[in-house]
Amino acid sequence: MKLRNLQASACVLLTLVGTIPSAAAQQTGTFSSSSQAVPGSAFAGESSSGSALPEAPQPSSAGPLFLRPTAHDYSHGKYGLPNPFRWYTPTYYPAPRLHNTPHLYDLFHNGEIYLSLSDAVTLALENNYDIAIARINLDIADTDLLRARAGGSLRGVSTGIIGNTLGTTGTAVAGGGGPGGTSSSAGGGGTGANGLVLSTNGGGPMPEVLDPSVTGQLEYNSNVQAQSNELFSGGLPSLYTNTGTFNFGYTQGFVTGSLLQMTFQNSRVTTNDPFVDYSPLVTSTFNAQITQHLLQGFGLDLNHRFIIQARNDRRITDSSFREQLLYTINQVEDIYWDLVSDYEDVQAKQRALAQSTQLSQDNRKQLAIGTLAPLDVVNSDASVAADKQALISAQTKLEYQQLIMKQAIARNLNDAKFSSAPIIPTDRVSLDRLTEEDMPVDDLVQEAEANNPQIEQAVLNMKNDEITIKALKNGLLPTVDAYAFYGGMGLGGAQSAYAENLLTGTGAYPPGTFPTVTYGTTFESVFNNSSPNKGVGLNINIPLRNRVAQADAARSQMEMRQSEMRLQQLYTQIRMQIINDRYALTNDRAQVAAAQAQRDYAEQSFLAEQKKYRLGASTSANVLQQQRNLATAEDTLISDTATYAKDRAALFQVLSTTLDRYHISITDAAAGGVTSAPLIPGLTAPTPEAAPQPLSKNPPSLPQ
Repeated sequence: MKLRNLQASACVLLTLVGTIPSAAAQQTGTFSSSSQAVPGSAFAGESSSGSALPEAPQPSSAGPLFLRPTAHDYSHGKYGLPNPFRWYTPTYYPAPRLHNTPHLYDLFHNGEIYLSLSDAVTLALENNYDIAIARINLDIADTDLLRARAGGSLRGVSTGIIGNTLGTTGTAVAGGGGPGGTSSSAGGGGTGANGLVLSTNGGGPMPEVLDPSVTGQLEYNSNVQAQSNELFSGGLPSLYTNTGTFNFGYTQGFVTGSLLQMTFQNSRVTTNDPFVDYSPLVTSTFNAQITQHLLQGFGLDLNHRFIIQARNDRRITDSSFREQLLYTINQVEDIYWDLVSDYEDVQAKQRALAQSTQLSQDNRKQLAIGTLAPLDVVNSDASVAADKQALISAQTKLEYQQLIMKQAIARNLNDAKFSSAPIIPTDRVSLDRLTEEDMPVDDLVQEAEANNPQIEQAVLNMKNDEITIKALKNGLLPTVDAYAFYGGMGLGGAQSAYAENLLTGTGAYPPGTFPTVTYGTTFESVFNNSSPNKGVGLNINIPLRNRVAQADAARSQMEMRQSEMRLQQLYTQIRMQIINDRYALTNDRAQVAAAQAQRDYAEQSFLAEQKKYRLGASTSANVLQQQRNLATAEDTLISDTATYAKDRAALFQVLSTTLDRYHISITDAAAGGVTSAPLIPGLTAPTPEAAPQPLSKNPPSLPQ
């Protein structure tokens, strides 16, 4: 559905989306938009509003539901067959690549790097650290999904924009700071009760641990105890007792809010106590108990919610990665157009210096033959000195801009060949009119809202907020747990050699008085219902006043209200950005046209003044003035053209169409490799005077 239609909705406590995924839904990661009622559950058929949650917009770039940066899927644990010991071994995550990709060195020619905008974007996708750091968040989100499938709480994922690349910053709505220098608070899509910002996300009754666990106790105990009264020890000064314990347990929780606990306990005791008839004495007991939450903690929806939230967070992380790509690509474009601007500025300064130097040399020749006043020579020499200083300043700025570009598209700047090579940009922006400039604003806004990753993340976060509201509402209920248990017991062993009939005083019992019972018979007695232990019961815990649960339930709704307003604010911000960028693009085009006309006029005026000067109808001061006017006009044209190029890229970023427009595969970007170079429209070759060529670092000296 179009997100634009959501602007009219009140967005109040929306219906939980996808509470119980079907088997097919679990494979595809999609969920039903209707809640499934569970009889007696606090989740059943409850919604504080008749409106449904808005559907999150789907990325326009085709690809899998979950982006995979690595071949390994970290949302699934290690398989235990045929080697169950793999469950207890750590997972190795590959070390990051810290060297530059080979594509970078393919751009070298005669010691210089000839860089197109497509090459710059390609290298950024391969090498940029911001994108590489954000890429790992995709795997981190998978680990949260793995925890949720085991019944664990979520640790959260940092989903903000990483903007640690130096240079011009892209356009981002959100602000703030978090891990890795992101633009969101700590925790990102999964901020919970353990985050730096204590939110209610993830609150409510904790699900049972779904991963089964097996416990065991193997113990041998030898105890010798001196007796202070031989009357009670059959005349023995000390009694010894050797006890072997062999206990085992099994525990597993279920998404219904049930807990299964089974114990199997065995002991073997040998002693010289004359009051004990069997030594060794073997005892075996078995007990199985099932506990079911009836109020707090009941229901599939409640106990399955972390899995749904983890899937939502995984989609949020995918959307955040797409947002990171849009941001970083826009940033690289800005750096590239600044590089083009600085490169052309150096060329313009070189032309200005060459012209002023030539004029100074001509003036000196005229001074030598007595046709020019010395003051004109001083004036032209001063102009040469000023142009030389301007060229040095422009070259310094260009060199630093080249360094900024290098750190944006490479990982290792310590490579001497790469760090010392100048970058020559080979693309220029075309002034062809964009289709977006003629589209109605409402159509542009609708397109932006359907594609914008921030809206997608806001909607998914609201779905998580709704899950939290329902969980905390369930947490208001008293704890009522029903349980039932069944068990059995068996005794066995052999007649003790020390057993005496102390009641009659006849001494030791004759052999065979107590028949021997084998462990097999004992084990059978445990399960043949000969000694049953069974029962049912209720555990009830009713908190009086219940203020903690009330506070959390109220706060969760307040946070939901903030999310609703934030979503509506995003709509407003995006509309304002679209309108502003449209106005900026229109103004930029007009400014470039005006600057081009002014530059052409200044050039013609300069050439005309030069002709008049050669014919003796003008002065060198007038020629220098026209030269300064031409230099100023060229600076203005260069600056206005770069502004137009950057504002055009900003419009694409706000529309979130950069990836489709440039034919960039988000799947390849997530994998860290580019299989096909981006095809960037709206570019043109440089003009002859601005054609790529080596730049001289040594400006000519002043005439002597």
